[in-house]
Amino acid sequence: MAAVRVAVLGASGWMGKVHTMAFRTFPHFFGSDGGTAEVVAVVVNDPAADPDLALRAPGARILTDWREAVADPDIDLIDICLPDTLHYPVAKAALLAGKHVNCEKPLADTAAEARELADIAAAKGLITRVAHGFPRNPVHDIARDIITSGEIGEVTLFKGCQHIDVFGDPLAPFMWRADGAKAPTGIVGDTGSHVFSFMEFLVGRVQSLIAENMVITPKRPVVAGAGFGAGAGAAASDWAEVTNPDATHMLCRFENGASGIVDFSRVATGRKFRQGYEVYGTKGSIVYDYDETSRLRLYRNDDPEGRRGFRAVDAGPDHPSYRAFLPLANLGLGYNETKIIEAAEVVRSVVTGVPMWPTFETGHHICQIVDAVMESARRRAWVDIGRAG
Repeated sequence: MAAVRVAVLGASGWMGKVHTMAFRTFPHFFGSDGGTAEVVAVVVNDPAADPDLALRAPGARILTDWREAVADPDIDLIDICLPDTLHYPVAKAALLAGKHVNCEKPLADTAAEARELADIAAAKGLITRVAHGFPRNPVHDIARDIITSGEIGEVTLFKGCQHIDVFGDPLAPFMWRADGAKAPTGIVGDTGSHVFSFMEFLVGRVQSLIAENMVITPKRPVVAGAGFGAGAGAAASDWAEVTNPDATHMLCRFENGASGIVDFSRVATGRKFRQGYEVYGTKGSIVYDYDETSRLRLYRNDDPEGRRGFRAVDAGPDHPSYRAFLPLANLGLGYNETKIIEAAEVVRSVVTGVPMWPTFETGHHICQIVDAVMESARRRAWVDIGRAG
């Protein structure tokens, strides 16, 4: 079986490194039955600034213009790990060139752009994927099975959150993620889209919402090369305006009648990474906390009186994506493992022609939520989300 030939765009960044690793290593865990991949090209701004690039992608051609990768007839899959505003034009160019596309979130800056990408892909019969890796942890398949089987009854309430503190310190350096020109939706598209992916995966489509966006620290010091984990920039002489949201509070209604309460931020001092959700139903509930990455807490009303309480439900080797890595339950899968699962699924889809969640259609719905949050915050009002648009 010929390997799927992949070009990773933005290969020197955090996500680019993770994606390159995932495409190269997934057969080690999942075998070759679903296909294999070869990273044949990597695209970076400055190859000289990344001396280990050739080591991470041996044999790959090193390019400095993504257009070269898109135009190359020997590349099957374009993998986009670029700043947000580049997602739409690069994905569109790749689809029009007949390439399959895997794109980091958010899929596009607007739902209209995402709709166009999904329509082009459908017309051309191409495989698409939005890289929402967190829900591919097998523990969330268990959660979905519990919900869709009716084990906790009719879903009535979803609560979700995700918080980090990369901007918790007012002197934390400015980076592109705070630049509205490069990331127009800020924390809404960056972190909120992760929560929205759980909502879509577990509960379904959002019908309407009201939201508040906040900029907590209006200006930040400019430090050359600053990214995640950079120290304070108190000595910086230049300062840049934060031109997109730092934090969001949101209420929503789902199409199935359930309500939602959601919050996310990049300024939650002390929260290095906080992610979780709670799904309440008429017969029980489930709770997830990323600190117990392979464990759910399940409550059921039909447990005997005096024995009701949250029980641990651990992901284990009965799930094939967990078994690929570990032979014992609750040893824990981390972020990189979920990205390896994601890469294996993308390649399997390209080889078989069968799309897997989340496709660009999913990405469109999530971009609709992002659009509605931005509009609601501007209008300070409820916003309805339609099926089209």
